[in-house]
Amino acid sequence: MTTKKNYAGIPDKYARLDEAKVVLIPVPYDGTSTWQKGADKGPQAFLEASENMELYDIETRSEVYKKGVYLAPPVTENSSPEKMVDTVYKTTKNYIQQEKFVTLFGGEHSISIGTIRAFNEAFEDLTVVQIDAHADLRKEYEGSTCNHACAVHEASKTTNLIQVGIRSMDVEELDYMDENQVYFAHDLYEDWMDDAIGQMTPNVFLTIDLDAFDPSILPSTGTPEPGGLFWYETLDFLRMIFKKKNVVGFDIVELCPNSNEKSSDFLAAKLYYKMLSYKFKYEDYDGEDDDE
Repeated sequence: MTTKKNYAGIPDKYARLDEAKVVLIPVPYDGTSTWQKGADKGPQAFLEASENMELYDIETRSEVYKKGVYLAPPVTENSSPEKMVDTVYKTTKNYIQQEKFVTLFGGEHSISIGTIRAFNEAFEDLTVVQIDAHADLRKEYEGSTCNHACAVHEASKTTNLIQVGIRSMDVEELDYMDENQVYFAHDLYEDWMDDAIGQMTPNVFLTIDLDAFDPSILPSTGTPEPGGLFWYETLDFLRMIFKKKNVVGFDIVELCPNSNEKSSDFLAAKLYYKMLSYKFKYEDYDGEDDDE
């Protein structure tokens, strides 16, 4: 990470911790990825793309940055996966306790173990919605329970886990998977979004691995998988969640930037900003009877 700037180049008055409603924690960690390295460069690429993004969101007719976004110091612990997870957990918990809307940008998916642990302690009856190409349900991988391949194993035991976009997994992960709450990429039927919403509790945490997207629109990720989600269908699903549920926070992970391919960085930047825009547009919205 280079010298800190404000998120998206926003004015200082919107970037102060005491005034901001949103906290953004970068976690430039890539300690356990097993194919293409580079997710540790993801937060910086995301922040640079965010500085070049228009800050008026057409769909929601809003400038959500005016709610305030504090760019926290990055979590740089990398001495071991276990220590990284614990530091992410403690950092996330600290900002939740300050009553901020806490978001994180990784880094590889192992950071979510600590993130989810903090949110699960803070919010009752939590649903975790994982949007991802990979199941990430292994109990242990390469000698650690804090590996990216284990990102939601703990969540599968301690929260209401719903998985969307899955199209790659190991057979052993079937032992930990509730297939009634998995929406495989090859099998997304007409009303799948409504069914998934119906399985969610009121409090929802979103963890988005960018390899959930089809490589044709986001190739810069560590383990791209064919047959992924597309932009507008993903936004349709996210919009529904923000309308109908209390999204308590989210993280975005696994951007593996390529100096010759900037569209992935920009998609990640737009996705983050769009999710903030939905959060504050629908913050007081009662969507339980909305059939959209």
